[in-house]
Amino acid sequence: MNKKTNEELQALVDKATAGDKKALEILITGVQDLVFNLSLRMLGTFADAEDATQDILLKIITHLSSFRGDSSFTTWVFSIAVNHLKNYKKHMFAHYPLSFEYYGDDIENGKIQDVPDLTQDVEKDILAEELKMSCTNVMLQCLDTESRCIFILGTMFKVDSRIAGDILKITPEAYRQRLSRIRKKMADFLGQYCGEYGSGKCKCKDRVNYAVQNHRINPQQPDYTTATEIPINTMLDVKSAMEDIDDLSQDFSFCKPYQFPERTKHLIQELLDSTQLSIIQNS
Repeated sequence: MNKKTNEELQALVDKATAGDKKALEILITGVQDLVFNLSLRMLGTFADAEDATQDILLKIITHLSSFRGDSSFTTWVFSIAVNHLKNYKKHMFAHYPLSFEYYGDDIENGKIQDVPDLTQDVEKDILAEELKMSCTNVMLQCLDTESRCIFILGTMFKVDSRIAGDILKITPEAYRQRLSRIRKKMADFLGQYCGEYGSGKCKCKDRVNYAVQNHRINPQQPDYTTATEIPINTMLDVKSAMEDIDDLSQDFSFCKPYQFPERTKHLIQELLDSTQLSIIQNS
């Protein structure tokens, strides 16, 4: 979406709301990666993120006529997605909430040495990478919903404080202050416990079998190591990047964006091809 001007995007919106399926397809496919990555970081698992992405894209379609170009199209999409995800209760961690205390205790006291080999002939290095990406993403679930959203917008998407403040309905100053505190909290935890991103004793390769036993990763169905990584700037048309507020950027290199999974794209295409699309758009 970053290669189109606001005028071009508004023209696409106008065509889409008038019933042009091709214009609608361009708009939806242009933001599906953004919505998926926001959902993945907010909800913690690929499966939940895929479900939520479908819901959000449908909401974007049904509310498309309300876009007036007062903000960038991406900012408008962010607002819809954020509001949906902050109230989303169908994901796994809504029923099994986490905390930094729980996570730290598991790292310190999990009996990893008592678990047999459960790698199922999958290379341990691959499973260790899968665990690293999964663990750091699930770790975000230790934050409350609002803090998690602030962290993701500022750290992964690098959204400027003015734009983020508009999305979250807080002042830019409050957003910057909260983001700084949250980033420090995350960095402190990583530094204390994580041997991959900090100086802690936890090493992913040592915990692979423990993670398989606890259903944190599935050797036969890896998500992160089979996903297609994409450059973050391919998703964005937000013109202003986040201001520098600290020197912790390297601590959060795990915030990688991924392409919307192929296994779910066909469901979106079916929606776009639906003969009832005009009814949906006018609902």
